[in-house]
Amino acid sequence: MKGALLELADIIAAAGHRFMDRPPAWFTWLHLKVLVAIERCRTAAMGGHLDQCSGCGHRAISYNSCRNRHCPKCQSQARERWLAARRAELLATPYAHVVFTLPHQLAPLALQNKEVIYGLLFRCSAQTLIEIAADPKHLGAEIGFFSVLHTWNQKLQHHPHVHCVVAAGGLSRDHTCWVRPRNDRFFLPEGVLSEVFRGKFLEALQQAHASGQLQFHGLLRGMAQPKLFRSLIRQLYAPRWVVYCKPPFGGPDQVLRYLGAYTHRVAISNGRLVSLVDDKVTFRWRDSAHKTRSDS
Repeated sequence: MKGALLELADIIAAAGHRFMDRPPAWFTWLHLKVLVAIERCRTAAMGGHLDQCSGCGHRAISYNSCRNRHCPKCQSQARERWLAARRAELLATPYAHVVFTLPHQLAPLALQNKEVIYGLLFRCSAQTLIEIAADPKHLGAEIGFFSVLHTWNQKLQHHPHVHCVVAAGGLSRDHTCWVRPRNDRFFLPEGVLSEVFRGKFLEALQQAHASGQLQFHGLLRGMAQPKLFRSLIRQLYAPRWVVYCKPPFGGPDQVLRYLGAYTHRVAISNGRLVSLVDDKVTFRWRDSAHKTRSDS
């Protein structure tokens, strides 16, 4: 397999130091740590190790990996380890794919409160799935699922959403039998999921604001005032929140292939990079709404 002609490490090496010399206000030592790790990954700066074939005695020197979770070159190994652990947990049943997306109005707040907002996204989406699945009108069972957080889209725009891979069925309340869904496509209606998720998230968000867990900077500074924040909450109750359900997968093998594409992903892989000319980076992106590909 041919390596990428242009890597993220090349861009950091070419222009990263100028960026670090004049960092924006949000730049922290954690961002610096990531940039340095990616630039040094699998180079002499990371040190190396000697591999020797026990049969023929051939030796090869390899440079060490940075193992940073943001590095495009290191995530494939982490992904394989994660998938191996999940393989033992999957059931011999079809699985469905559900996506919970935050409204774009909350994206700026999420950027300033990542731990709180992403935690609420995980918790409220999980509670929604569990509650609706337990309702006898829909399934009446306890379900199991995986959740994977994504915070960007193909254009590298901030777009917080969580992917849930849900077993199509669950245990009966007394744990004596497996309950199969009545609906072949998906057993949890999108409209109900959207309404319940919206209610749970906004209620939890208001509690986070009242308890002082949220921070507000720049243009969001006014949201620290309870009156303005309540106004935002009222606006967010009006539209339907996006909850998307895809048809079930065929079984555990298809689930693993799907998870392999969605877990341990970095914002942009080396394979999407096209060129670096005059400090302008060109990369490939896909418009999910229109199924088109382009360069930016």
